[in-house]
Amino acid sequence: MKYSLFTAILFGLIFTVSAFGQQTAREVFTLEKNWRFHNGDVANGYSKSLNDSKWEKVTVPHDWAIKGPFDKAIDIQNVAIVQNGEKVATEKTGRTGALPYIGIGWYRNEFSIPNFDSNKKVILLFEGAMSEPEVFINGKKIGSWNYGYSYFYFDITAHILGTSENTLAVKLTNRALSSRWYPGAGLYRNVRLIVKNNESINQWGTFITTPTISSELAKVNIKTKVSGEHLTLVNHIIDATGKTVAIDSTSAIYGNEFEQNIAVKKPNLWSPETPYLYTSISKLYVGNTLKDETSTKFGIRKIKYEANKGFSLNDSIIKFKGVCLHHDLGPIGTAVNKAALRRQLTILKDMGANAIRSSHNMPSLEQLELCDEMGFLFLAESFDEWAKPKVENGYHRYFETDAEKDIVNLVHATRNHPSIVMWSSGNEVPDQWGSEGAKRAKWLQDIFHREDPTRPVTVGMDQVEATMASGFGAVLDIPGLNYRVHLYDKAYKAFPQGLILGSETASTVSSRGIYKFPVVAAKMKEYDDFQSSSYDLEACSWSNIPDEDFVLQDDKPWVIGEFVWTGFDYLGEPTPYDTKWPSRSSYFGINDLAGLPKDRYYLYRSRWNIKEETLHVLPHWNWEGREGEVTPVFVYTSYNSAELFVNGKSMGIQKKNNSSPTNRYRLMWMDVQYEPGTIKVVAFDDDGKAVAEQETHTAGKPYKLVLEADRTQLDADGKDLSFVTVSVVDKNGIPCPTATNQLQFNVKGDGVFRAACNGDATSLEQFHLPRMKLFSGKLVVLLQSASNAGEIELKVSGKGLQPAKIKITTKKK
Repeated sequence: MKYSLFTAILFGLIFTVSAFGQQTAREVFTLEKNWRFHNGDVANGYSKSLNDSKWEKVTVPHDWAIKGPFDKAIDIQNVAIVQNGEKVATEKTGRTGALPYIGIGWYRNEFSIPNFDSNKKVILLFEGAMSEPEVFINGKKIGSWNYGYSYFYFDITAHILGTSENTLAVKLTNRALSSRWYPGAGLYRNVRLIVKNNESINQWGTFITTPTISSELAKVNIKTKVSGEHLTLVNHIIDATGKTVAIDSTSAIYGNEFEQNIAVKKPNLWSPETPYLYTSISKLYVGNTLKDETSTKFGIRKIKYEANKGFSLNDSIIKFKGVCLHHDLGPIGTAVNKAALRRQLTILKDMGANAIRSSHNMPSLEQLELCDEMGFLFLAESFDEWAKPKVENGYHRYFETDAEKDIVNLVHATRNHPSIVMWSSGNEVPDQWGSEGAKRAKWLQDIFHREDPTRPVTVGMDQVEATMASGFGAVLDIPGLNYRVHLYDKAYKAFPQGLILGSETASTVSSRGIYKFPVVAAKMKEYDDFQSSSYDLEACSWSNIPDEDFVLQDDKPWVIGEFVWTGFDYLGEPTPYDTKWPSRSSYFGINDLAGLPKDRYYLYRSRWNIKEETLHVLPHWNWEGREGEVTPVFVYTSYNSAELFVNGKSMGIQKKNNSSPTNRYRLMWMDVQYEPGTIKVVAFDDDGKAVAEQETHTAGKPYKLVLEADRTQLDADGKDLSFVTVSVVDKNGIPCPTATNQLQFNVKGDGVFRAACNGDATSLEQFHLPRMKLFSGKLVVLLQSASNAGEIELKVSGKGLQPAKIKITTKKK
């Protein structure tokens, strides 16, 4: 279907509008511009007559807290983290990112609907609002919601003032002790107005499944809930090239629901390797008059979970090579941005990941759209708490009254995404003990089954012994184990399902480019600089290094895959330094907070990306003062053997073997003594032939800056982002891995400086200011396009360094 796109300026508020059909049957306005924001309570913030001209002017999505400043005093928590096995309460700093998210915020906007017809219906949709939103139209409260991660909507038809201007006000309340990580603050996802006829397709009223699939034919089942009488529904199925491959028309309605079974010949199946998408165009008529039209993308795919075999997609057994992701996007906070999400997924795709778990909350719709398009399996999670609390002001306050409606909205809003192959009703909930917890698990699972019979449900369980005793684990469709690698076999024998999912794995900690000596495995290891070693041998008290999970994935067919904690560092939870300051973001990420790969990225890539070569050497080779001291060299590679040379002298050949998990997946030369110069690794294929090599050189003093953009052409939409990696090299072009120079950023042209990040969990530099220190020789600058086409120029400079420039072009779609 071809959409007609236009922009309407409505009393200063810019809406993006999609208009369908021969007449305007439905209009969708995305409320983005000219919002006014006030940090703090206002007694009459909802009043239509309130003068908000002095409030801050912002664009939504918006996170009011991400600009900081970082402050130790924000949300100090004196708590024993039970799920981490702590028995004694200690003071936790930085647990929620040390950013000022706590408090009340007000948002206001004014809009009018041109040519508004009083016979129309108006829906106000929020895709996420942090937190406890109260919504007012023209001074009247129209409703509220409690869960900041939920999607929700209100019918505001009765409150609209015709074609006159309307005042929308939203009050948000973020409480202290309400989260275990940085939750963000504000209208951090999209807000939309939907104007349609009374005879229309209901909000999230379309449900598409593909119950029967063969190489010759697929049956596409479409259930459509509608409002109105004397209706006819016509569905067109369009392939990825825009060709109509099937049409079906029906007037047979049961209650308020149509059901159609439509044949698609020789279907293209959706998978991570071939993420093929079809589009269903649903047209609703009264007689010959088009009353409504919607468009739904979907994939034709078959999923199955079998005891002792595992998970199959389109009749092929595959394992989840997944990562967990919190919803913050590092230096831009929680305000959803599709370019930032796409960059994350592109990095993970290159690593060989094929799955994402939204932890521990409902995913953004943009993230799901990208997973559909780029080919990621998705585990969509709902809650971090049930009836029993983890934090004083957590979701347990709403569980009894809200859990069902929150799950219903999650399922209805996202169920047509082919990427979603499993639901999660909870993560490490304290309800795992006792029969009440098992009953709650079944109650939640039954709600998921009622709303979507096609996908199974899991829970991330950390109290595995308790779930064996209570029956909690036996109730679940898919038993999910968080860590507890020593209990996999016992759980497999105890639970009746015949399979186990690593719902959360590893929690290895490391700081990009930081290496500690001596090189030994350790749990909860702390150092004076509040960093963790990138030799990837350090983990938390409850967790383990990646290699131990690899063994289970490779040797146990009934282990159906893993979701590593985490794909990227995130704001908050700075374990093992959550009692230290300054430390305000996690160390768990395979990539750092700036999205730069840590060494661990290549360990996963060497095992997960089976199509491309991986050869990565660590550590760096700048160790002034360590001459003659033991400095082990590790190699993460897709090859099984390699030879190491130090300044041309062979340190011998290492081969992967089964003597230990680390020897099985890494090549390690443990007794190398440091001397400046060059280390070289030559990798061999299984026939002993040298097929790849890599060198690392000792660098001289920092000399000049080097810029590299992930994208050099952006959409001129005022939202698109380019991530520019800034690094420093010596006079010979050798990267300087220990450089910490202070840099400045200057941006001019048709775009703006959005943020910068260096990946240092201890840095208190504010992301939105145009200056920052390098960390381990690198940082990332984010450039954002303007709404007009042209060119953006970034200049980066630092004292004693040759500056660098880069240009990014912006174009209208």
